[in-house]
Amino acid sequence: MRDRIELRGLTARGYHGVFDFERREGQDFVIDAVLHLDTATAAASDDVGDTVHYGLLADKLVAVVTGEPVNLIEKLAERLAGVCLAEPLVEGVELTVHKPSAPIEHEFADVAVTVTRGKRGQ
Repeated sequence: MRDRIELRGLTARGYHGVFDFERREGQDFVIDAVLHLDTATAAASDDVGDTVHYGLLADKLVAVVTGEPVNLIEKLAERLAGVCLAEPLVEGVELTVHKPSAPIEHEFADVAVTVTRGKRGQ
């Protein structure tokens, strides 16, 4: 059984998309990350060094969103999942990228891509 740390609704402005205006004007992207890990050591020690520091992780995720543009949010989700998996204690991640201002000419609530990734051998 794995424990979870959830970081939901992390919002950052990025310049991702297939259209020129998306790359030029940018838009907000919303990130939800569900990290799978064992939190027993951190619970016992009460030491942030024994867990994932979600404030620092948020900084890393925002740096990816605000960094090098990609065409597809599938690619962005993959990059963000990789950042989460780089955390030594993280065994797996479910990462969702929401694109609430996607260029769709119809009323919609959300567009999102979710990827589920784990470390090899775990």
